Amino acid sequence: MAAYVSVGNIHDLFLSGQGYKGHDSWSSGFTFRANSFKDLSWSSGVSKALKAERCGCYSRVVSTFNESSKINTSIRAVSSSTKYYDFTVIGSGVAGLRYALEVAKQGTVAVITKDEPHESNTNYAQGGVSAVLCPLDSVESHMQDTMVAGAHLCDEETVRVVCTEGPERIRELIAMGASFDHGEDGNLHLAREGGHSHRRIVHAADMTGREIERALLEAVLNDPNISVFKHHFAIDLLTSQDGLDTVCHGVDTLNIKTNEVVRFISKVTLLASGGAGHIYPSTTNPLVATGDGMAMAHRAQAVISNMEFVQFHPTALADEGLPIKPQTARENAFLITEAVRGDGGILYNLAMERFMPAYDERAELAPRDVVARSIDDQLKKRKEKYVLLDISHKPREKILAHFPNIASECLKHGLDITRQPIPVVPAAHYMCGGVRAGLQGETNVLGLFVAGEVACTGLHGANRLASNSLLEALVFARRAVQPSTDLMKSTRLDVSASEKWTRPVVATARSLGEDVISKILALTREVRRELQGVMWKYVGIVRSTTRLNTAERKIAELEAKWETFLFEHGWEQTVVALEACEMRNLFCCAKLVVSSALARHESRGLHYTTDFPFVEESKRIPTIILPSSPTTASWSSRQLQNISSTSVL
Repeated sequence: MAAYVSVGNIHDLFLSGQGYKGHDSWSSGFTFRANSFKDLSWSSGVSKALKAERCGCYSRVVSTFNESSKINTSIRAVSSSTKYYDFTVIGSGVAGLRYALEVAKQGTVAVITKDEPHESNTNYAQGGVSAVLCPLDSVESHMQDTMVAGAHLCDEETVRVVCTEGPERIRELIAMGASFDHGEDGNLHLAREGGHSHRRIVHAADMTGREIERALLEAVLNDPNISVFKHHFAIDLLTSQDGLDTVCHGVDTLNIKTNEVVRFISKVTLLASGGAGHIYPSTTNPLVATGDGMAMAHRAQAVISNMEFVQFHPTALADEGLPIKPQTARENAFLITEAVRGDGGILYNLAMERFMPAYDERAELAPRDVVARSIDDQLKKRKEKYVLLDISHKPREKILAHFPNIASECLKHGLDITRQPIPVVPAAHYMCGGVRAGLQGETNVLGLFVAGEVACTGLHGANRLASNSLLEALVFARRAVQPSTDLMKSTRLDVSASEKWTRPVVATARSLGEDVISKILALTREVRRELQGVMWKYVGIVRSTTRLNTAERKIAELEAKWETFLFEHGWEQTVVALEACEMRNLFCCAKLVVSSALARHESRGLHYTTDFPFVEESKRIPTIILPSSPTTASWSSRQLQNISSTSVL
């Protein structure tokens, strides 16, 4: 099993300990390290220290890809193009847009988004943004709530920075035109949510993310220095080696509408691509959340951290409990915001027995990990499909004023939340882990910054406090601006560099044959459902070593089956198609989650395992997955492009 190594010197970080061994599958290739917060700040020296080691062997997954194989002549590259910008931003949520608006003051910016620009996790965020704006509140109180929710795995310096800078980020949004709810006294109406000791949630009814996205997107579309490329799927980052340094030079994308590969070369790249909710069958995330950024960064040699901490929102709408069932299955679960419990909502089982006080003295206001596990326990004990969340005892006008979106959605299906309880069930919601970042969003890959859910900044620890996600995105997007502009000004854009990487080629019915494309598509969709089923059954809210090992084995077999089928039917290393590339990223992220979960021998925050049911102080350290040699990696874990030169700068 993986060894946790506590070190006290930044220069020794990751230089000792042993790799993750003992399993004859892909996970044996991940190399884990951990550092002690007592001896080492999360952010100090991240860019220098995290590049200290390039070690480990990779997967033993069966793959028919051979390094020496040549591109199939029946597969040809369609018309390709290259674009040059000072900054490339991958993702159009709050982090990407806020960053783009600032760096656009210094240079040209390309914002790449997988779908329509508004289709992001930000747009689905209901609750709000937490910030200390009430005289009775304090930064210290917000910090304490954050660290308690995070099971004391948070980095204190990061927490202080975010809680201190949060109020100014809110004021900036208001100045840009974001409209938040105000109370009768004319001041911002501050809500309270689970885990918070004070009212500090700034919100726009129950559609806060939508309002923030609207204001930011409007400003972005009106900025002449920003170009938005919608329906561009990010395939892989473009990187090179400069001595020990990995350097990022941009990204290859697939224009989903034209089936054209478009290459973006830039001096600085911000990864703000969101999470990976769709590694599970039920998630509040939109369809675009397939872990693309985390997988791309891992393949590009970025350090990954804390992937075992997957937050399951306790209360997604349970369609099975609605009087009128939806006619078609939802693409993503409908979220019932934390603020419903914050406003006095009570959880009952189907016998109308209130159960939360039996699990935690904070009852419905306990942090999300506690509430989700409690609901899960009730469902398993009582063999029921959902529980009930009741807010109907509150005044009707207040319910409709605070939760108009929820009320409207439920009413479509015959349920009046002012009179009836809401059927709810946990669903995958947020990745607390991701690409390890310093206090300015920097990574160990030079030229690559991260912000938002794709990043692991040390703020959330083992469990995110409600409404801290939009806050973190705003703060880190802003903090990444200065180092990004400094790097941009000191970097020369090499126009000739574009052709130094192999260009991906697009799989089409014309190149592979309609029958083959149809079979690959059908298998990919089947495998996606199977992977999601494995993750839900074996890597869900409650885990065990046996179940995690089973998941590891099943995922390895599933990936091998899928890759073998593709490559036996004419697929090649550099061939791309939307659903295949998404599947590639889902496999990569699922493996990162399982491997990280197996490495943590305790129960902390969102990671609960029956084999190690207690918190261990000696293990209060982050999980680290180091870059490893890609020579024997499966398709999901290696970059598509090959580069002949050691540096293109």
